[in-house]
Amino acid sequence: MNDTQQTQSTPTGQAAAHARCACGELTEAISELLGFSPSVKQHLHNSRVEFLKALREMLDARIEHLSSQPQKGTKVAVE
Repeated sequence: MNDTQQTQSTPTGQAAAHARCACGELTEAISELLGFSPSVKQHLHNSRVEFLKALREMLDARIEHLSSQPQKGTKVAVE
């Protein structure tokens, strides 16, 4: 196992690898460009969290919808 694989297999390595998202990247780029105050940065952080929660709710609802539908198909007798 090389150093990169060891670092990524640790819990902190995994957390660091998954900490970035498109929302965060966009917010940081705009923040650096416009020079937001700490309170604005906090609001943007909170909005990212709420946006991700909304995505989770949509996915959960879709999973529930698909899980509740009866499976389509026919049974085939195997000899």
